[in-house]
Amino acid sequence: MAEPAAWTLAVDLGGTRMRAAVVAPDGEISGKKVMATPRDAACPDALLDLVGDVSASAGVTDAVIGVPGRVDHRAGRLEHAPNLPPHWPDELNERLLAEHLGLAVSLANDADLAAVGEAYFGAARSYADVVYVTISTGVGAGVLLGRRLVSGRRSLAEAGDTVIDRCAARRGEAASFEDLGSGTALARRAAEEGLPADGARIVELVHAGDPRAAKVWDELVAVIAIGVANLAVLFSPEAVVLGGGVGRNGDLLVPAVRRHLDVHGPAGLPVPIEVLVAELGDDAGLTGAAAWRQATREPRNG
Repeated sequence: MAEPAAWTLAVDLGGTRMRAAVVAPDGEISGKKVMATPRDAACPDALLDLVGDVSASAGVTDAVIGVPGRVDHRAGRLEHAPNLPPHWPDELNERLLAEHLGLAVSLANDADLAAVGEAYFGAARSYADVVYVTISTGVGAGVLLGRRLVSGRRSLAEAGDTVIDRCAARRGEAASFEDLGSGTALARRAAEEGLPADGARIVELVHAGDPRAAKVWDELVAVIAIGVANLAVLFSPEAVVLGGGVGRNGDLLVPAVRRHLDVHGPAGLPVPIEVLVAELGDDAGLTGAAAWRQATREPRNG
């Protein structure tokens, strides 16, 4: 008799909230639980409170924990995560967490985990080479080539820290993709223009034809298009997936990114890079846990 398919405990640790769920091999999520991130609690205690009886579900064999920072895969530990409680990174290592949970544990950068989710179960499931860019409070990215996550000893593709405006950088001003192209940047520029510092409201005003909102939005989109084109030149993907609160506004974002890619992306491609909007929303990382082992351990198959 064949062994039953294994289920995975998926955890998404964020600076303001934590989420856990059980994920089936096909990416189906069940038993989702959400809690505020306790700033004063020890990480293992907070994690155990979060997963509770979720991890006791029948068939769960391992856990994948998404974290908002740089992961040292060789050491199996979180290396840098400025948005988590400052004492948590030292406590977030696979060996100690496995002892607490009683499961094999893999730590994953949250953007990498979401990239796997969208590549295996979401918008890019028909493609082998995928760049995923999340544009929300910050900017993150994950890359799969041949349906395998691109990483080395450490998690890679920290696109938010790449410099977009060299002149601003020389003046010591905001200059990175995240500084200029995130939801935080949108709110800041909106406030400077006397507009509501709320991304959703700015999008509403753009749709309504407000010229000041359109100006702020167009500035943001220009930065995003440059950042995406830079990633496309580096990795020549078949598809780029735009996610996050800003990235999901496909009608206002995809055409501009498409135009910029046509001019500044990889030249001479026989098939243009597809620009897609993420389908899995906030659950991309949780869903990605179901395919994490496949995406990180299988050989590339082109």
